Amino acid sequence: MSFLVVFYVSYNVFLFDRKVGQTHQTLFTMGLFLLVYLPKILLSLVVFGEDIFRAGAGGVNHFIRNKEGNSSFLGSRRKFVSQIGLGLAAVPFLSLIYGMTIGKYNFKVIKQNVFFHDLPDAFDGFTITHISDIHSGSFDNPEKINYAIDLINEQKSDILLFTGDIVNAKADEMHPWLDTFNRLEKPAFGKFSILGNHDYGAYLDWDSEAEKAKNFIDIKDLHRQIGFKLMLNENVKIKKDNDEITLIGVENWGKHFGSFGDIDKASDGVSVSDFKVLMSHDPSHWEEIVKNHKKNIQLTLSGHTHGMQFGIEIPGWFKWSLSQYMYKQWAGLYENAGRYIYVNRGFGFHAYPGRVGVMPEITVIRLKKGQNVA
Repeated sequence: MSFLVVFYVSYNVFLFDRKVGQTHQTLFTMGLFLLVYLPKILLSLVVFGEDIFRAGAGGVNHFIRNKEGNSSFLGSRRKFVSQIGLGLAAVPFLSLIYGMTIGKYNFKVIKQNVFFHDLPDAFDGFTITHISDIHSGSFDNPEKINYAIDLINEQKSDILLFTGDIVNAKADEMHPWLDTFNRLEKPAFGKFSILGNHDYGAYLDWDSEAEKAKNFIDIKDLHRQIGFKLMLNENVKIKKDNDEITLIGVENWGKHFGSFGDIDKASDGVSVSDFKVLMSHDPSHWEEIVKNHKKNIQLTLSGHTHGMQFGIEIPGWFKWSLSQYMYKQWAGLYENAGRYIYVNRGFGFHAYPGRVGVMPEITVIRLKKGQNVA
């Protein structure tokens, strides 16, 4: 069985075509690899740890028993340790199966109040539905995606914001889903979006720069086709009664994955005293630049991390993912000197065809007038 898995995975890795990119077959290959070998690695670590213990204990016993004429050295492996190892290995095995069958479409609506002392009065209670990282090329279940669209519409928020990665790489990945995403209702204050790192076609080998440029144009046009206003390093005033806030949208800026965003250009004409909501795909932008920016960006909305699609979250108690070792802000709400960032866990999935512990997210943020609270 292991030989067949090794052969299958190796075969698909060998056949991977960077002109095509991720497909459902490559997703399945990654899922199969993790499903078979992650439990084996965990079991091996337990057994290896037991062997180290047995070797150490055997060495001590060998010298002691030699004096008594007993030459035994390495004792037999303790059965209960092997059973513990098998039990631990079963956890990722079952979790990965769950993630690939149920978890990847287990959409969660997360509601978050955020308080600001300088929020204009008319926007007290203003609601934002925030989605990110659609990755339409990974979808394989229209019924589940339609369910998620219904969940978004049910929130009846004042504005709908999407923070990038509409595809994995190619514009045509979204074509089968255009009608589905056109079902997203337009709230009273509109639908706005930005680009993510995957929207630039940087992870494929193209036959020509002209082909890559054409794909980028087509990806940008997808936003129009599903009724979103794509913001490319620009800002717009959102007016309600006699008050207004400023929505800023930048192109992707990432510490690790390319930087096209220009916060200075995007905030041109915006004053320090304006209340601002920034859409920036990669949370490293906030950590490196935005949180200390001279324009005083009160709220930033990001995505990108997916929480690695694997982690442990116990709301209000504990939150862990490998993602936290790459990003200081990787899921949920963070604050620095009264400036906030919310990192959405992502709508879709990429690379691993599932989600374990970190579920796909639809965020509803309510802006509240008042002192900053946890």
